[in-house]
Amino acid sequence: MLIPKSGILAGMTYRIMPAFRRFAATLALSSAFTVAPAALAAEAEGQPVIMRHVDLVEFSGEAPARLHDGTVVVSDGAIIYVGPTEGAPTISGAREIDGSGLTAVPGLTDMHVHVWDEAELGAYLAHGVTTVRNMSGMPFHLDLQKRIEAGEVDGPRLITTGPILNSEGANAQINHQLVETAEAARKAVAGQADAGFTRLKVYSNLKRAPYEALLEEAHRRGLKITGHTPEGVRIEGMPYERPFTIAFDEILDDGFETIEHVESILWHALADKLDDTKAREVAKKIAASGTPVTPTLLAHHNLLMMARTHGGYATRPGTETLNPVTQATEKGYIDFWSKQDSADHEGKDAWLGRFTEMLEEEGVTLVTGSDSGIFSNVPGASLQEELVLMRHGGMSAFDVLKASTANVAKVLGEQGKSGCLSEGCRADIVLLGCDPLEAIACTAHVRGVLQAGRWYGPEELAALQASAAKPDAQRTIQNLTEGMAAQGTPLDPAALGL
Repeated sequence: MLIPKSGILAGMTYRIMPAFRRFAATLALSSAFTVAPAALAAEAEGQPVIMRHVDLVEFSGEAPARLHDGTVVVSDGAIIYVGPTEGAPTISGAREIDGSGLTAVPGLTDMHVHVWDEAELGAYLAHGVTTVRNMSGMPFHLDLQKRIEAGEVDGPRLITTGPILNSEGANAQINHQLVETAEAARKAVAGQADAGFTRLKVYSNLKRAPYEALLEEAHRRGLKITGHTPEGVRIEGMPYERPFTIAFDEILDDGFETIEHVESILWHALADKLDDTKAREVAKKIAASGTPVTPTLLAHHNLLMMARTHGGYATRPGTETLNPVTQATEKGYIDFWSKQDSADHEGKDAWLGRFTEMLEEEGVTLVTGSDSGIFSNVPGASLQEELVLMRHGGMSAFDVLKASTANVAKVLGEQGKSGCLSEGCRADIVLLGCDPLEAIACTAHVRGVLQAGRWYGPEELAALQASAAKPDAQRTIQNLTEGMAAQGTPLDPAALGL
């Protein structure tokens, strides 16, 4: 059974807003803004990097491309040489890195994250994630993009949607920009485009008239569409006794950049029935439409883990990087899942992994995303956990890694420019302590990261992870307040204790 979320902003219902306000008021008396340290790699801006004696693995083709004892030369944020170490060029003043015994792969991508504060960005880099796509945009994300690109903030390349577009209904959430009419939808799209957002995120309860209007306006303005597939008005008995107002098949020719969550596909396309035969038919339809999918297996799996551990999973190592504001408001949702019988959800968890493999078998382009930043999904580490879940579902290690590198480049229109290890590619590279094709969990053994040509060694990565454990709650509240005001649903700062 699909249970609507009840946590903040990526899952918060109106009824828990008072708890958010009380938390904010208390926090305002005890916290102050932290001062972000200077970017750890800023002093190396523009410095060439030469990485020698490293094993290179690339995923752009139909099989892994390998080079043993290779050298990569990077200048101005791009790869300018890849080849044998013997005969590799030498550049005066370059930073030399000895990659002996290590494996280099393109930087990994998390295509479904929720960023609330800049502090958490370091956790992504520390785990080898060099690009993220934020799926609930606010004005501060646009500013953060520029600061990361300028080297003022350490973090992965940040892509973002605008505020989530939805209509009133079972899945409406406090931070959603709710549109009930075609006119309101067009106005919302225009406002997001004028603000500088290049992607729109749509959600489950969108009604037909506003959805079709925003789709038309988005196409007219050249904006990309991603998110949940809109279902229309939720009427009693859906989907078990009557079909959704908007059928899943209707969405497949709407030009989505990606459809998010295999669990949502199960709900919308299969009425939550674990039916392998019908699932195979759905997979073929998605493949025929050319629509990519972000599975986010971890989104459901962590619900199961909360049930298995009776809530202990909420305080496991790494959760200190989760934002305290969102965690306070997720408490009710965490408590709910802590009391669930895990046996009731084991079968669905395994089936979603098999369905993801089915999508890959039928030719659907998959990209990796973890839904990190909400519930108990830890920034950075969650992407590595997602890769393991995809592998356990039956996909090969090669196909999983391709989904996090070359497939992302394809979806973003950056083939040959990102997600690759060849001349002219963006210099996003992860050094691993073992071969991820032999064991996908090797992606957790990060020994160094190049992000747009900026080098982060073990000490810098450890510092970034430590900094991520100190999110600024007041800054988060300011981000949220400004974001909601910008989309026309302002919060009273006094009610938040600011």
